[in-house]
Amino acid sequence: MLRYFGTRLLVFIPTLLVISMVAFALSRLTPGDPVECGFDGMSEMNLGTATDRNTYKETYANEARVKGLDKPYFYFSFTSAAYPDTLYRILDRFERQSLNKLIAQYGNWPRISEYYSNIQSLEEALFSMPKNQSRDGQIVLLRDLNQLKIAYQKESITALLDQLQKTVQADSLLGVHLANPASSLAASYQSVQSETTPGLLKIPRLYWHGIENQYHHWFSRFIKGDFGTSCRNSQPVLDRIKPSLFWTLMMSLPAFFLAFSISIPIGVYTAVNPNSWFDKISTVTLFILFSLPSFWIATLLIVFFTTKEYGWFMDIFPGVGLGDLSTSAPFGDRFWESSAHLILPVFCMTYSSFAFISRQMRRGVIDVIRQDYIRTAKAKGLPKNKIVWKHVFRNSLFPLITMIAMVLPGLIGGAVIIEVLFNIPGMGRETVEAIRSRDWPVVYTVLMLAAVLTLIGNLIGDFFYAMADPRVTLDSRN
Repeated sequence: MLRYFGTRLLVFIPTLLVISMVAFALSRLTPGDPVECGFDGMSEMNLGTATDRNTYKETYANEARVKGLDKPYFYFSFTSAAYPDTLYRILDRFERQSLNKLIAQYGNWPRISEYYSNIQSLEEALFSMPKNQSRDGQIVLLRDLNQLKIAYQKESITALLDQLQKTVQADSLLGVHLANPASSLAASYQSVQSETTPGLLKIPRLYWHGIENQYHHWFSRFIKGDFGTSCRNSQPVLDRIKPSLFWTLMMSLPAFFLAFSISIPIGVYTAVNPNSWFDKISTVTLFILFSLPSFWIATLLIVFFTTKEYGWFMDIFPGVGLGDLSTSAPFGDRFWESSAHLILPVFCMTYSSFAFISRQMRRGVIDVIRQDYIRTAKAKGLPKNKIVWKHVFRNSLFPLITMIAMVLPGLIGGAVIIEVLFNIPGMGRETVEAIRSRDWPVVYTVLMLAAVLTLIGNLIGDFFYAMADPRVTLDSRN
């Protein structure tokens, strides 16, 4: 058994690494600029002084450094000889994507780099001008430069450069300060077009970056419990999801234990007494419950059992929410009030699982009870309860173990509809709100935690498989 469990544990590590790589890749493909996440409204699009611009760039660079975004993506990169190994130093995501596409078209990185440097030189010259001179022209130029940074199609770049030249020539003050850098910019783009090197795009090249990369930085922080910073309020993600995780566990753990503690005896009893009146009635009842949508049942419970609208005797349970007691109230009072508010949500999360778990348990027991060694135990005169719970139940645990391993990730996932209807600030509602507000650090933290719990659930399931039946081996599980 130790060899079997040790082998499963060794499989756990590479699986976790693969999942983390997929999650990391998805996090880098999400829309928006991850550096500006939580910037409190700062934007380079607003025209200010050179000091303002430099302050913005310093803040941007520091934020990228803190988040580990000033490093290459992975331990290595496989590309072509046309691409440099330092493109990751362009911190702005959209500018870097534009440069990538320009390289894919023309291949000549030195000329493309010169063109990009001339855009920055013109921008610096623009910001160095007195702010009260040619204000309208400065705004137009800044807009065109910001579009030029992310443009990669020939038609778009040519049109922007022509518009830029016309704006500079139409204003004498702009012409004095910006004529030379504008001309240099136009000439550098002509060089990009005329000095292409498409042959370099066909030559493969491998760049080794070592452990100083974004993935290593991101995963190392994750396994230490540092999940980054929320984009909504610059609060650590862990601090943000802790309250939500607490309330989700307060609902999911009781629902988990109630579902299994009620369904298992029902499944065993109906298997031992097939076609009895209890078997027939419980089957019909449980499948009716299984077919009722949880959001509909939750709505009915809220309407009929939390108000006096339909009679004073119907106001049995407290309303939605978690109560009105402040955090300064005694813990016991807060606990009992919150627990009363969770009775209906827990019921809504529990009732639909009775049918599935009990039927799985019933089928497992029926398969075992037909085995020859059970007939032998009966022939020896062993008590019925001993046969059922010592021999039959233990050997019919495999479906149950599989279900427990599958349920474990759901303990932190929450139930979005139930949490919304009952106004419970759990993980399900928090995740939906994070997706709506594009708070990707929260979203991918929940994704990774669910993935880790899935792996842990499978590992625990493998352990209990071996405990339930020592004959289980790696080959038999495969």
